[in-house]
Amino acid sequence: MRTIKTLLAGDHFVRNDLLATALSSVQNVTFDFRQVTLPWPLTPYGRVAEVDEASDAEDQLIAALPGVEIAVTQMGPFTERVLDAAPDLRFLVVCRGGPVNVNVPAAVKRGIIVASTPGRNAVAAAEHAVAMMMSALRNLPRLQRTLEQGEWRSDLYAYDECGLELDGATVGLIGYGAIGQRVARVMLAFGAEVLVVDPAIDPAKAPDGVEVVELDNLLRRSDVVSLHARLTDQTRGMIGADQIALMPRGAVLVNTARGGLLDYDATVDALESGQLGAAAFDVFPVEPVPVGARLLTAPNVVMTPHLAGATKQTALRAGSIAAEAVAAYLAGVDPIGLVSA
Repeated sequence: MRTIKTLLAGDHFVRNDLLATALSSVQNVTFDFRQVTLPWPLTPYGRVAEVDEASDAEDQLIAALPGVEIAVTQMGPFTERVLDAAPDLRFLVVCRGGPVNVNVPAAVKRGIIVASTPGRNAVAAAEHAVAMMMSALRNLPRLQRTLEQGEWRSDLYAYDECGLELDGATVGLIGYGAIGQRVARVMLAFGAEVLVVDPAIDPAKAPDGVEVVELDNLLRRSDVVSLHARLTDQTRGMIGADQIALMPRGAVLVNTARGGLLDYDATVDALESGQLGAAAFDVFPVEPVPVGARLLTAPNVVMTPHLAGATKQTALRAGSIAAEAVAAYLAGVDPIGLVSA
């Protein structure tokens, strides 16, 4: 039976013990594990050399990689410098939707196959988006604060103060990947009309109840707009003051995707003017949110600290998808989530 030196560069979410357990299901191979525990999320990630959203741990990886053929990580910074120290590395799995922490061109140049684990947090992120949406529609944080302050605000039952229902509402989803599709199914179950913007979707093949439209159309018609697009050069800043102005007055805006999709200053302006009735955010243009940021005192905002994907099932799913990718590599077939070959 073949023995393969394998680096597990997990962290305190996608843990090495979870990865080792998942890889133990791969048949006809023995893994000689070398392990490095990276500090995320106890220490925030950031840009490391030429890669994004990584733990600052190049030296740890460099020390661990000699002789390693397979590496599995979530936040490991696989920069050109790190890859130079891994002459035996042939397969790298990143336990994320995309390998932003890997210099993919440098890996390809060195003959390293790179794969990711798409969909690992789709369930968690979709459920979180729905929870944020409903919290904003009913302004739940405000209601909780009244109780914490010793108040019993029956006056919030007044027509001008109470919230909105999803049943009968029009919900616009910008992005219709694994997360957007799950959110759409939940919205349909609530009785909402669902509009979608995604250039990859053929309108003729949209499921029943989902209408594929142009962005301006979606913005003009939607009571709730929820962002689920990837951040690219084309989508960066795609929702700004002009787009928010198209939305019905009092509409709700939700962003659980990436902070760079949205102009947050324009969003705060719209909240303060009443153009937006409420907003909910799990992601921000600068993380952590700076002390004194306007967003922290804006009215009718629900916020969480970039935790939409934080469930135990996400971590377990990341390990199982990574194990499937390793099994595919060993069998000589393309794994799900193949980024480069």
